[in-house]
Amino acid sequence: MTDLPQLTLYLAAPRGFCAGVDRAIKIVEMALAKWGAPVYVRHEIVHNKFVVDDLKAKGAIFVEELAECPDDRPVIFSAHGVPKSVPEAAQAREMVFVDATCPLVSKVHIEAQRHAENGLQMIMIGHVGHPETVGTMGQLPEGEVLLVETVADVAHVAVRDPERLAFVTQTTLSVDDTAEIVAALQARFPAIVGPHKEDICYATTNRQEAVKAMAAQCDAMLVVGAPNSSNSRRLVEVGRRAGCAYSQLVQRATDIDWRALEGIASVGVTAGASAPEVLVNEVIDAFRARYDVTVEQVETARENVEFKVPRVLRQPA
Repeated sequence: MTDLPQLTLYLAAPRGFCAGVDRAIKIVEMALAKWGAPVYVRHEIVHNKFVVDDLKAKGAIFVEELAECPDDRPVIFSAHGVPKSVPEAAQAREMVFVDATCPLVSKVHIEAQRHAENGLQMIMIGHVGHPETVGTMGQLPEGEVLLVETVADVAHVAVRDPERLAFVTQTTLSVDDTAEIVAALQARFPAIVGPHKEDICYATTNRQEAVKAMAAQCDAMLVVGAPNSSNSRRLVEVGRRAGCAYSQLVQRATDIDWRALEGIASVGVTAGASAPEVLVNEVIDAFRARYDVTVEQVETARENVEFKVPRVLRQPA
């Protein structure tokens, strides 16, 4: 018998790494194996310090801009995507570069390009300054993509021609918030063209659905993820909105505020799409050290998506 207090730990499934993140990390590791260290990476490959530090230890050097990279070493572009000007600059310098942009982000880039070719001005639903937003807006000339973050922004956006518009979205947004913004766009601009299939990716949607399914039965919810990870922060918001008032983001088990959890009988644990499972296990172990834990998995979907790495990495050096 144990003297530890009883705790039910609900574990969201799916959680953690998505196919795009998996592929991006694999690209850096395969580039190091093929060309040796150092390999340069423009921007954090994915938004997670643990992952970035692990790749640094293996020989990856992370920079913010291409200008910081030497001409004679390979450079990798992050999973979030880059403006068109970045690969163009790399080509002009005759650099070896590998694009680790998630294929679902690339799909949004292609969509924006296609609409522009059809003479439509784009409205992007996304977060100001997020690398994915910067990358998508950078596919088209200045002024061709207008950014809205909220329903309120929709009322003020100044378009060239309300009859010639299309919209795209960042892939990591809140499904519910985005639906409200889309409705506002369609109400103001009835002719606006949307994507064939929504831009918010399967992984973001699935992780939010799992949180919704377990939020109401949890006294507290912890989302393992980085503060600069959009999809992780959305999971916290979704948890609160779905009925779990104490929903918090933690990067590691050491970030857990145990005093705030005193007296709880159930906790939900999930992880953003760029958080590795080892960090989830670390959080579970921290609970096991303090409670008599019963783990229950809350599964709302099964994922079997896999993306191939670029051909250049599948060919011998």
